[in-house]
Amino acid sequence: MTNNKNVLNWVEEMVALCKPDKVVWIDGSEKQLDEIRNLSISTGEMEKLNEEKLPGCYLHRTAENDVARVEHRTFICTRDEKDAGPTNNWEDPKVMYEKLGKMFDGVMKGRTMYVIPYCMGPIGSKLSKVGVELTDSTYVVLNMAIMTRMGQAAFEQLGETSNDFVRGLHSKADIDEENRYICHFPEDNTIWSINSGYGGNVLLGKKCFALRIASFQGKNEGWMAEHMLILGIENPQGEVKYVTAAFPSACGKTNLAMLIPPEVYTEKGYKVWTVGDDIAWLRIGDDGRLWAINPEAGFFGVAPGTNMKSNPNALKSTMQGTIFTNVVHNLDDNTVWWEGLDKNPPKNAVDWKGNKWDPESGVKGAHPNSRFTAPAKNCPCVSPEFDNPKGVPISAIVFGGRRAKTAPLVYQARDWQNGVFVGSIMASETTAAATGAVGVVRRDPMAMLPFCGYHMGDYWKHWLEMGKKLGDKAPKIFNVNWFRTDDEGHFIWPGFGDNMRVLEWIINRCEGKADAVETPIGYEPKAEDINLEGLDLSLDTLKGLLNVDKDLWKEEAKGIREFYGKFGDRLPTEMMDELNKLEANLNK
Repeated sequence: MTNNKNVLNWVEEMVALCKPDKVVWIDGSEKQLDEIRNLSISTGEMEKLNEEKLPGCYLHRTAENDVARVEHRTFICTRDEKDAGPTNNWEDPKVMYEKLGKMFDGVMKGRTMYVIPYCMGPIGSKLSKVGVELTDSTYVVLNMAIMTRMGQAAFEQLGETSNDFVRGLHSKADIDEENRYICHFPEDNTIWSINSGYGGNVLLGKKCFALRIASFQGKNEGWMAEHMLILGIENPQGEVKYVTAAFPSACGKTNLAMLIPPEVYTEKGYKVWTVGDDIAWLRIGDDGRLWAINPEAGFFGVAPGTNMKSNPNALKSTMQGTIFTNVVHNLDDNTVWWEGLDKNPPKNAVDWKGNKWDPESGVKGAHPNSRFTAPAKNCPCVSPEFDNPKGVPISAIVFGGRRAKTAPLVYQARDWQNGVFVGSIMASETTAAATGAVGVVRRDPMAMLPFCGYHMGDYWKHWLEMGKKLGDKAPKIFNVNWFRTDDEGHFIWPGFGDNMRVLEWIINRCEGKADAVETPIGYEPKAEDINLEGLDLSLDTLKGLLNVDKDLWKEEAKGIREFYGKFGDRLPTEMMDELNKLEANLNK
């Protein structure tokens, strides 16, 4: 499949280490994938679902001890511990190579090693990168076929001589929780993952490459790998403006990525296009603007709560060619179900653990982190620019979190530097679902805390440097909060499709078509400039949503100062300058 000596030598070395009975190179052809699907069915790894209702769809169950990303078993292995920073688990690369080397030694005896070449980003794009993952899991092969541009085309993208590919080695081994490791060696372009069979730990193109390794590459090569959706907003004149947005988990990122505008907008001819729902790679184009691609080719979405009301486009994306993991198997019609899908749970079913299940069982049928892996091309609102090798030009960057009282509905940063500050202080308050303590503020800068492959202080410095290069062509930066609550704890803003009303103001600000009011934290809309047509929300309520409570923000500033203390001398002085300015504004 390739004559690239760098690839061939590395694969040979890993084969010698893992000692598989057989090595299969994945060319990405439908014929070969069908053989692997049939093999997966015969081994019980997958179950084929109803071909009429869910054509080309399969069900998979992971081990009960292997259902989510494992932060405490995820390591950044840099030669100098300081380079990993205080927010990552660090280990010496020598120590980890030796430790995992012993675990990988002979681990694939009696198994097949699959060699998966894959491209992150559109084939033929200068913004794309290539990876090769070696795995003993057919589940990984079939998911990577959905999530990436996989097969022969990836080797053509790499070329015959390049050494610029990410080396990924994965084995399910014994799915042993105590010996589960997901290790990143950013200085070697290498990822090793062992003893897991679950999505994010083993689909090494996803968070491992697309964020942890790519963020490190981006710092060194002058681009950015971000945990952001990419969205196109088309106005009635047919002009499309693109925004990226970063939110911590459980803040409606996928819902925003696939937003359906309210009727008052669709009637006028507004449309929303999905370029990406999770990850954006951003580079400065020949025109000096910031351009973005989605490095992925599919969606790896959380199933529970996804339904025709919350996110119809996501649900429609799963109707064909999708792999469902850890959901309920409806035996009556050989389809799937999960909590929050509809009000009709199946009476004759099997839960995510493989046990008989019905609504009276007293336990949830689907795991709370159960997933679907769906091809992006299935999405009804997928952007016509999805495969454009140039990417799309970005007008605005949006940050957000889940705050009951502190953050207003929307505000704009004063400039790029202030915007980096706004991203660095991003936070969410814990909900009852997440932990016993409710309302605890968890900082998650740029939603990258678990995914930044190097020191967070250096990461902010890189953001600041990108801003200097962009100059006056830099996108404008905003912060949103859909989650303000009243005194009874009810959400005030309707959210979902109505978030379009806020996006409209954001785009108008980028084009100089909307006014703003200066506040101690940045620029806010005049309440009259948010379109409330067709919405049961008064102007006074909206004014309340835009209110900036100085006392709450003074408390916030103390929390930020404490958080910044973690980063020592690697905290860019600009960040502290912005914090001082904020405090001065609040004390005026």
